Amino acid sequence: MRRLLAALLLPSLAAGALTACDDAEEARSAMTVRVLVRDINIRPEGVECAGTGPYTHFHNRSPFQVIDPDGRTLAEGALPSGTSVATFKEDLEVTRVPTYCEFAVPVTVADRSAYRLVVDGHPPIALTPNDSEGPALVAVVPS
Repeated sequence: MRRLLAALLLPSLAAGALTACDDAEEARSAMTVRVLVRDINIRPEGVECAGTGPYTHFHNRSPFQVIDPDGRTLAEGALPSGTSVATFKEDLEVTRVPTYCEFAVPVTVADRSAYRLVVDGHPPIALTPNDSEGPALVAVVPS
């Protein structure tokens, strides 16, 4: 009877163990996705902005996904408002300067060999790891 019970239960226990391995949570890391949209508008630093010209899909509430090389979604959400950042490091001694529009959004993603960003269904943009200002995935558009 024990052998019959073991023969009946063992396959279902093994299947359950394999399923548990598939459901195991991958280690994830918190980082920031930073995208600089090179629109080169003349405006004060630190003001709210959005992409212009061919980059109007970069704006507050645009849906985004961070995907891996196989196209699997690792993180998704909506972009926050962009913030203008100076294009040049030099102090131009004027209030309005050439700027980029930077979008920064915190994400938690699994470790992958590469990452890409999809904004509002547009073609993916390669993201490059960069730790100069904390853990981040960075892109400059256009590259």
